[in-house]
This record gives sequence, structure tokens and C-alpha cells, in this order.
Amino acid sequence: MPNDAEIRLEAQVILDTLAFTPFSDCQPLSREFKNIPIRPGLYALRHREEGLLYIGKAKHLRDRLRGGHKAFLWGWLDRYDPDDVGIVIYPLGYFGKAGLLLELEKLILQATKPPYNVKIPRDI
Repeated sequence: MPNDAEIRLEAQVILDTLAFTPFSDCQPLSREFKNIPIRPGLYALRHREEGLLYIGKAKHLRDRLRGGHKAFLWGWLDRYDPDDVGIVIYPLGYFGKAGLLLELEKLILQATKPPYNVKIPRDI
């Protein structure tokens, strides 16, 4: 099991990927999300100009997005053009790292506080 410093380093690498991947490299919104892998990982919904809107984790990334997502509804209510919203994913290995999803998500949410994440976990 990785120590706290290793987990924080991993969280920073993931955050940098989610926040700084060029928008042109984001996956577009779709019904099927065929270009999203089925493996575990973290994902971010990003607006072209506003930046990070939502960060989440999933055991099956594609299934999580296919099943609907509150961030899509909120983006629609905020009248965002779907072409200005994209998805960045950070897939994790099938074994080993998947158990760290919760801790990694918590650290990233604490650092970014995206507006569509209703609950931001706190340190205890």
C-alpha cells in the first residue's frame, strides 16, 4: 500500500492531467461514450473557458458516464453549449490502484473545489 506522500504525488499527477489537458484533447459529450475506457479511474467534466466543473471516480468509467450524470443536467441548466464541455479521463490499472480511488478523489476535490461537486470531503 502506498504511503501518504506517494498518494499525494499520484493525486497531483492526476490533477495536472485533469486540469491541464488541452481542451482539444478532451472527449466530447455523447450518448455512448465509446472512446471512454471501461476500466477504473478518475474523470473531469471541463468547460472550454470555465475550467473544471466536476471531478469524479468510477470503477467503470464508460458505464458511469453512459448512465447519466448530474453534471450534464447542471451544464444544460447553466446553458452551456455541449461543444464547450468535454471529459478528461485518467484511467487506473485494473488491479492495485483501484482501491485508492476514494483517497485520490478526496485530495483532488480539496485542491480544486469544482462547482458541480456538491460535497467536498474534508480532512479529519
